[in-house]
Amino acid sequence: MIPDAVASSPLVTSSQVHKPTSPGQRGRITTYRANLWKGKPYKPLTKGLIKSGGRNNCGRTTVWHRGGGHKRLYRVVDFQRKLRDVAGVIRRIEYDPNRTARIALVDFEGHRPAYLLAVDGMKPGETILAGDTGVDIRPGNSMPLETMPVGTLVHNIELRPGQGGKLARAAGTVATLVKKGVDGYAVVRLPSGEQRLVLSRCFATVGTLSNREHHNRVLGKAGAKRWLGVRPTTRGVAMNPVDHPHGGGEGRTSGGRPSCTPWGVQTKGKKTRSSKRTDVFRIVRRPTGKYNKR
Repeated sequence: MIPDAVASSPLVTSSQVHKPTSPGQRGRITTYRANLWKGKPYKPLTKGLIKSGGRNNCGRTTVWHRGGGHKRLYRVVDFQRKLRDVAGVIRRIEYDPNRTARIALVDFEGHRPAYLLAVDGMKPGETILAGDTGVDIRPGNSMPLETMPVGTLVHNIELRPGQGGKLARAAGTVATLVKKGVDGYAVVRLPSGEQRLVLSRCFATVGTLSNREHHNRVLGKAGAKRWLGVRPTTRGVAMNPVDHPHGGGEGRTSGGRPSCTPWGVQTKGKKTRSSKRTDVFRIVRRPTGKYNKR
């Protein structure tokens, strides 16, 4: 194990309201980072991140409103939990600019350290484990869905065994194991409310992801959005007819048609899901605003 400075206090996820010393600070709310690692990331697990600016290989803009932003280093996170039956000790909790959740640097006996998604309440010095059998149901431990009791809260769920976690990886998200079938599939309720069939042999990690207050964040000013690499959006009604279906007209007009994209595709209520190949795995659709009003 590599010696390193370790913060002794647990991971804190409360929101931080800023003192309004300027108009941009008034109303600004960020997540608390005082107890996170203040140094640089673990260099062997980082690599440069090349930005596209929304352009494809021909230089044409294919994704609008993307560009700029702060320079980043990519942290290589182990979503597969490759080391099985090897206990790991959490060295520190870090901020990752490439995702909303926090990450944890974990030391493994006889192996190189690894970055993992940090679980809510995770503290330096704790031990975590991943394995097929004999793993305790504790936050941070990873195991197949078939070895978990029904009702377990999980995240970082695989869709194919050995592929690595794909579902429930954002800050504060958590899924629930609803049912274990005899046909080799388990039913998982995702954060959106959708219930989906997942192979029982797929791995998942126990617990709720860190930074649960992320959804309370208020950027406070337009510049904060630019720091994230998001460029301004021009309203369609402010354009000319050649640029947008909502454009043109004398004075302020509402467009004269349902809301749509610059290419005429409706944006309010039109169903866009076309993944018929995976529809057979969906047991319950996610609730929509139309059916979820109180």
